[in-house]
Order: sequence, then structure tokens, then C-alpha cells
Amino acid sequence: MQIHLVTVGKLKEKWLRDAYAEYEKRLQRYCRLILTELPESRLSDNPSDGEIAAALTQEGKAILAACHGKIIAMCIEGKMHSSESFSVMLNQMALLGDSTVTFVIGSSFGLAEEVKKKADLRFSMSPMTFTHQIARVLLAEQIYRAFQISSGGKYHK
Repeated sequence: MQIHLVTVGKLKEKWLRDAYAEYEKRLQRYCRLILTELPESRLSDNPSDGEIAAALTQEGKAILAACHGKIIAMCIEGKMHSSESFSVMLNQMALLGDSTVTFVIGSSFGLAEEVKKKADLRFSMSPMTFTHQIARVLLAEQIYRAFQISSGGKYHK
């Protein structure tokens, strides 16, 4: 299975890069994980709604150009899953021939509506708000956990 992570922005903190790298390494035995980091639009310190909308549109075009296979938009209005149901969902995708899945994490202002409309699924990690950098690490961990669950590994207790 190929799993693409399309993200807006880079991991700035070393501890976040190290955490992501650890899950990237662990996932090698289960899938091919491909990361695409897109540039975040530069906005003023107090951006107007119009500035934000224009930035999201620009980022959205780049996101959609980078997507492959089934697209899952990470957004607050998406459906929440337990780790177990997330594992089942990934497993079913693979069984149904969806061997390429792209998870999309937007910038701090979220995702353009166009990206959400093109997504096959909308997924929410939590009703809590996380930075997009932490969300990337959490998503990588949950993907690893999903593969551990489906393979009967001991990681998930």
C-alpha cells in the first residue's frame, strides 16, 4: 500500500521531525509512506477573510495537484474514528483495491472547500484543535497503530 501525506508547511521543531521520522521508519515494513510538503501561503499578521480565502485557494490548487488515489481530507468537520475503526477502514481500502491513499493536512487556516469537495472522505482526529505540525505526527502514529492492529502486533493495547 502507498500512503501519501500531503501537508502544507514544514515541521519546524526538531522534536517533531524526530517523532515523525520514527513513525516513518516503523511504517516501512507495512507501506510506502510518501511525504509531500507544500509551501504555506504568506499572510499578514492580521489577515482579512479575503486574504485567508485567497491563500486557501492557492494552497488548495497545489494540494490537489499532489494528491494520488483515494483522498482523505483531515478537517474538523470530518468523521472521527477509533484507532480500531481507522484500522478497519485502511484494511478495507486495501482489500477493495485502493492501494494508494492520500491524507491531506492543511495549513493553520485549514483546507480550501475545493479540497474538501474532491476528497473521498473527511476525517477528524479529535474535537480538540492541534497545530498542523502536531497533527502530522499524530496521523503518522495512528497509521502505524492501524497497521499494528490489523497485523495483530503488540503496539496497540
